[in-house]
Amino acid sequence: MSGETVIFDLKKDKDENIRRVIVTIFNALREKGYNPINQIVGYILSEDPTYITTHMGARSLIRKIDRDELLQAILKYYLDV
Repeated sequence: MSGETVIFDLKKDKDENIRRVIVTIFNALREKGYNPINQIVGYILSEDPTYITTHMGARSLIRKIDRDELLQAILKYYLDV
């Protein structure tokens, strides 16, 4: 151990986890031939998990993320804040 203080940023870790989940879902949708953007937007607007394929466990992944947190992470990333 180096004796240095380590600072954890839980919000940053949560946003990074959401980003990884969305990338996985995006790739799963693309592999199955869907338009990933349309499907993810459909899910966000309706919260209907059937917009997301079960391929690669994408549907179960999206259900682990709170929709409000997902929207916040997307806006923060888009606005670079």
